[in-house]
Amino acid sequence: MKAVLEVRGLGFRLPGDGKRETGNARPPLVEDVSFTVGAGETLVLLGRSGSGKTTTLKLINRLLEPTAGDVLIAGERAAAVEPTRLRRRIGYVIQEVGLFPHFTVAENVGLVPRLEGWPAERIAARVRDLLGLVGLDPDTFVARYPHQSGSPGPSPPTPRCSCSTSHSARSIPSPGSSCSASSGASRAGWARGWCS
Repeated sequence: MKAVLEVRGLGFRLPGDGKRETGNARPPLVEDVSFTVGAGETLVLLGRSGSGKTTTLKLINRLLEPTAGDVLIAGERAAAVEPTRLRRRIGYVIQEVGLFPHFTVAENVGLVPRLEGWPAERIAARVRDLLGLVGLDPDTFVARYPHQSGSPGPSPPTPRCSCSTSHSARSIPSPGSSCSASSGASRAGWARGWCS
């Protein structure tokens, strides 16, 4: 199986001399993380708060630059790709605070395809497909704003991605971070569909 995402010895240390006020060396935020994800596979980064899950995702999409190791996406070194171009190649499911509150759900989901110059009808079709994929009725949600989810608790996940059929990797930051066990199981189900 061909690797769509390969992480080799990934590490990240905060800049500076690495010393705390106590004189002890500051531990790395991420150290020697390695994994491979093949086409059609799903990988879950699981750990307690502060274990480096989000930092690892930020290293993969170059929101942070690794201080050690390498990331390959579809065989290409992520470090060799211009960061904005790289991020548009990776799909995302952004939740709650990452959504633009003044954009409708459809505008949030269709943002990157619009930036990529997709025609409006192609964007609209993809928005409907993606909303259905995460269990949201497109007829109900396309015109709503993120705060109008209509349910108590955290907003439902809203996919925002560059939506190309050639995407090899997708990032879903903390899809179950602030939800109950039952909604977490539901989100795990859509994550499997989203990542396939």
